Order: sequence, then C-alpha cells, then structure tokens
Amino acid sequence: MDTATSKQGLGDIMKQSAIPNSTIPSIGLGTFGLNGDAGTKAILAGMDIGYRHIDTAQTYDTEKNVGDAIAQTPIARDDLFITTKITAENFPRLMDSLRDSLANMQVKQADLTLIHWPAPYDEVPVSAYIGELARAQDEGLTRLIGVSNFTRKHLDEVNAEIGEGRIATNQIECHAYLQNKILAQHCKDADIKITAYMPLGRGKLIDDPVIVDIAGKHSATPAQIALAFLLHRDCIIIPKSSNLERQRSNLAAGDVTLDTGDMVRIDELEKGERLVDPEWGPTWD
Repeated sequence: MDTATSKQGLGDIMKQSAIPNSTIPSIGLGTFGLNGDAGTKAILAGMDIGYRHIDTAQTYDTEKNVGDAIAQTPIARDDLFITTKITAENFPRLMDSLRDSLANMQVKQADLTLIHWPAPYDEVPVSAYIGELARAQDEGLTRLIGVSNFTRKHLDEVNAEIGEGRIATNQIECHAYLQNKILAQHCKDADIKITAYMPLGRGKLIDDPVIVDIAGKHSATPAQIALAFLLHRDCIIIPKSSNLERQRSNLAAGDVTLDTGDMVRIDELEKGERLVDPEWGPTWD
C-alpha cells in the first residue's frame, strides 16, 4: 500500500463511485454466517458505513441476504462489487447455477465469480469445469472470474485450459500465522491477486503479544494491525462481522501505516497454522 493510499484511507476510496471494471476493492465484507433478518441488517449496515465489496457463496446460504440488502440500499448497483462462489456439486450445471445465484442476489451480473474449491479429492479435473467459468464471463454473467483454495498445480492447470490472464484472484486462507508465501509468489508471478479469507485467524491474532504491542504503538486495535499487515502485502481482505463497531474498525484498517520493522515482526509470526483443512481438500503448497 503506497503512501498516498494510506493517507487517503481505503475506507474513503471504497466510498467513491464508479468502481473500475478491473478493480477489486481491497477491503470487503465477508458474509459467512450472516443469515436471516439479522444477517441482512448486518450487510446493510456494512454498506451504509462504506463497504462496497460484498463476498458471498452458494454454500453460505447468504446470497438472498445480499440480494435483499442490494434491493434495500440506496447505493447504486454500479457502486457495489459483488462476489459469489460456485460449489463443486454445481460443476455439471455451472452456468445455470450462476444464473440461480444472480436471481438470489437480485442482480443481472456478478462482479466476480469464483470456483469455491477444486473438486473433492481432485476426482474431477480442473479442465472439466474451468472452461464453463470462462464461458460465463464471455457471456456476461460475471465481469471477472477467479478461484478459491487453488494450489500452484491447480492454477497451472487453469492457465493451460483457458490461457493466462483470465483469473483475477485466488481466495485462500491467509493471515500472519499462515502467510502462504510460496503460493502467494506463484500468484504474483501470474498477476493473480490474493484474497485473504479468515484474515484474523479466527480471532487468534488479536491476542498475539506482538500484534498487541504494535497496535499500542499505532493507537490501533490488534485486529486493525493484523488486517493492515495483509493490505501492506497487497492482499485483498474480507473480514466478517455482524457487529457494526467491528465492521467500522475493520474498514479503518486501511488507514493504518505499518513501518518496515512492524512488517518484519509480524512476518516472523508465521507458523503454518492452517485452520481450514477439510479431509477432501487439496494437497496444499
């Protein structure tokens, strides 16, 4: 994050209109668990305080919540960035399932559509479904396409099937305790942005003594420091919260400027602690 961005604040940037077609806002609102009326209200509250990037998925059961929030907010559709994810069970009907998602979200087009996970146990090859995702983009169902939880091997298979430059982001678990440096470098080399889910390590990072110490130095919260670390690494972050003050605090992480010493100290917290590791998942890098 450059000096000009940190001085202006990512929160202010995201309140600006007309999000460029190629831009994914750096701070998004995750919606996993934001179900029911309370979930819709939390999403609306997030939009009201400045979130413009909203992240959902077919398996979260929050696409309708996002749709209701979009229908109720006075914010113009073009000023919102809506991401959803295709679940593996829908690979055989990928485009139809995306049309269902668009109906649930009450939009004509998604801004970003991801493959949520590679097929369980890799029983279905990437080549069997990634072309359909590219076709969804070609037919205008989504502006950008990407993947989630893909390894270097999977990304190479994507590029071999649909060509380089099609994938906008790889959404992966990423936080100070699991920095995924090998995969992150591979993505950087391929001009694929990293979107970090679970950026606070399920809340573990807010109690880390190093994070707490740096937070005191900057008059910030520990959560803001953990999030700012990822932003400084040029990651997109999608923290989830139903609490308005935590939503506001997370958004303000874009205004925190860490120095080189801070970054080194946080970097040294790496311990390969993976929190999301289903038995059917990929062999991680």
